[in-house]
Amino acid sequence: MPDGTTSPTRRLVISRQSHRGQYFPEPLNETTHLDMMQILGGAFLMGSLPDELDNYSNEQPQHEVTVPPFFMARTPITQSQWRAVAAYSEVDSDLNPEPSSFKGDNRPVEQVNWDDATEFCRRLSQQTDRTYRLPSEAEWEYACRAGTPTPFHFGETLSDELANYCAQDREIVSTLYKGIYGRGILGQYREETTEVGQFPANPFGLFDMHGNVLEWCEDDWHDSYQGAPSDGTPWLDTERTEATKLLRGGSWDFNPRYCRSACRYGSTRDIRVNDVGFRVCCVLPRLSS
Repeated sequence: MPDGTTSPTRRLVISRQSHRGQYFPEPLNETTHLDMMQILGGAFLMGSLPDELDNYSNEQPQHEVTVPPFFMARTPITQSQWRAVAAYSEVDSDLNPEPSSFKGDNRPVEQVNWDDATEFCRRLSQQTDRTYRLPSEAEWEYACRAGTPTPFHFGETLSDELANYCAQDREIVSTLYKGIYGRGILGQYREETTEVGQFPANPFGLFDMHGNVLEWCEDDWHDSYQGAPSDGTPWLDTERTEATKLLRGGSWDFNPRYCRSACRYGSTRDIRVNDVGFRVCCVLPRLSS
């Protein structure tokens, strides 16, 4: 495979932005905390247009959604954060304090299913007397895009200097999966998770929204946006008890096409694999005057 090296004339200029926003640190134990970034509300166009490169029909129709303000974790939940909350009193189910395949306190937790992630939220809510939950799919995409309409919040393409994903061409079962998107260039395939926060943040101050680990959302899976809510709430089917749930963001094992802001996945809620994690949201706490 190509080694990803390029001449200076081929090097792309991609947006690199360092942002600071308002946040509150949630103490989890004596040594570990969780930074919750303030996400101001607003309206955005959710999904992709039919002419976006390598789009999927399940990302359409593109539609306007108005999202109220909320707080979102600065990074995917790390293994040290997971371990701290797993030590809290059980609410509905047991949690394995060390589930991850790729070990490291500051790496994202993985090998957690949807029910594990929601139990984490329930325990954290009980401990803090605040409401923690998984993001709705609309909240997730709004937070990922951070005001950008492009396939990635970095711009029209992705680089291995900006995210952890598979930046090499791969052939799997006679299908070629490209390591570049648009005018991008080949790069590293790290073949594992990386520590959170090591790549540039998006304009909302959020890290690892493209690649590293897929992230659970609250919503049930739907194969298009026909009939989707326009108010940022999760799209849930009350009649489905064993619903397929939503995943967003791509992972270390995904090629760039699958890490786009609009790209979405459905999976059974019980899977535990080494490229699926999550991040949490919090209902706006009351701020003292």
